[in-house]
Amino acid sequence: MPSKKRAIYPGSFDPITNGHLDILDRSLILFPEVTIIVAGTGHKSPLFTVEERIQLIRDVTADRKGVKVDHWPGLIMEYAREHDVAAVIRGLRAASDFEYEFMMASMNKNINAAVETVFMMTAQNLYFVSSSMIKELFHYGGDVSPYVPPLVAERLKEKIPLRRANPVRKS
Repeated sequence: MPSKKRAIYPGSFDPITNGHLDILDRSLILFPEVTIIVAGTGHKSPLFTVEERIQLIRDVTADRKGVKVDHWPGLIMEYAREHDVAAVIRGLRAASDFEYEFMMASMNKNINAAVETVFMMTAQNLYFVSSSMIKELFHYGGDVSPYVPPLVAERLKEKIPLRRANPVRKS
């Protein structure tokens, strides 16, 4: 039987955002130990390497008790089985997330019936934030500081060249 104290929070976290941290912080109220799993990115092309994402997450969560960080390239339910995990934390931003997450949770339950999926709504002020949107906003010179930890903003400066829109010329 899985430990009632362990949960995992899987995702690509490319990069970790304040929305992710909001879900993590609320998960820590329910579970004294939450392991953030840097999972495979599937069809996405990540900006940060797995090692960079792990280090960023460790750095921005260093002051949070009960947080661990790991990487897993395979099925999350296999990780849960091997590490005695009771729950998988999933964040929902908008209604469009629900259908995909519901199907994923259903498949996961078939793979490992002992593990529950816990859905958490992202805070209202962050529901529109995604890692992809952060990278695009930053690329075009937008201010990402309300949406990511300061260290993430610094690392984005190292990775993404700023591209400003061409000014409109008057004829």
